[in-house]
Amino acid sequence: MAYHINDDCIACGACEPECPTNAISEGDIYIIDPDACIDCGACADVCPVDAPQPE
Repeated sequence: MAYHINDDCIACGACEPECPTNAISEGDIYIIDPDACIDCGACADVCPVDAPQPE
């Protein structure tokens, strides 16, 4: 099971450096590669708007 970033994302960039597998990439909203995500939740822990959610 992987995390995904919902439309609440404000593209602040807080999550990207926290990802241990570099599964997060920048865009209009940030995107998590589900094949690289290890479901650790590090992104969710630092997100100010709770955009990363488990699928």
